[in-house]
Amino acid sequence: MLAGGYSRDCENAMTVLTAGRVRRRIADNVLAYVFLAAGILCFAVFSWYPLVRGIILSFQQVNFVTDPWWVGLENYRAVFDDPLFWTAWKNTLFFTGLALVFGFVLPFFIAVLLNEFRHFAGFFRVLVYLPVMLPPIVSVLLWRYFYDPGNGLFNTVLRGVGLPESQWTQSSGTAMLSLVLVSTWANLGGATLMYLAALQGIPGELYEAAELDGASIWQRLRHVTFPQMRFIMLVLLLLQIIATMQVFIEPFMLTGTSNPDTITVLVLVYRYAFSVNQDFGMAAAMSVLLFVVLAAFSAVYLRLTRSAD
Repeated sequence: MLAGGYSRDCENAMTVLTAGRVRRRIADNVLAYVFLAAGILCFAVFSWYPLVRGIILSFQQVNFVTDPWWVGLENYRAVFDDPLFWTAWKNTLFFTGLALVFGFVLPFFIAVLLNEFRHFAGFFRVLVYLPVMLPPIVSVLLWRYFYDPGNGLFNTVLRGVGLPESQWTQSSGTAMLSLVLVSTWANLGGATLMYLAALQGIPGELYEAAELDGASIWQRLRHVTFPQMRFIMLVLLLLQIIATMQVFIEPFMLTGTSNPDTITVLVLVYRYAFSVNQDFGMAAAMSVLLFVVLAAFSAVYLRLTRSAD
């Protein structure tokens, strides 16, 4: 009897403990699912719905005067027939190439330089990151003053040293380079700090071993730094290509929507929607094409980098 009662008490105690664990696990899971549902809801409202809505608009005629109606592929045909279509893509790719030359390579070497500083390192890091903290429109307006063909800072300096002035954003030879400089200056700090964080994560023993083997600075960069930072460099390359392909503020604010030398894909989208055509269907079609190009590039890029690993 005593043994049977003791067994029943143990079973009851184990049941109570198990029930308590189950309740705690359910409570923890409910809280996790609440946060998960909130995240999914945010993505659905602010990312997935606009994406799906944009794809639907690309097959409709939308002018806010009458109700939208389906036109099939007419918006895509109109976009391809527009002479500015290929000009916008050419300018966008040219901007992306120039931006990578400056915005991908330059932050790396600045990060290497900052990594060698032992005094005032925090001050220089804040100084490099300061442009990122400025609103993009403020950065562009500041550079618009620099580029002003009359009394702008750059032409004032050129006059002071006896050199000919430049039209900067108004000249076809310097307009795109001027936009790239603005974009590079405004976004340099973020990439630099990412590179710097990756550099500081490299074990110092690797550099010490390379120095003992008589490796030069370039050999240490090639055989130690680059291999250790390969992942972060590949990620930043992908992110910068995607970001520069969507450039809008710099050409819109500095050269307007009608300059064929600097019109980009997103500027052309703006022209379709708000400026010349006032046709949201064509704007959506152009946006979908950009999305498809970036998605295809990202898929191929990730596949190639995965194969290389």
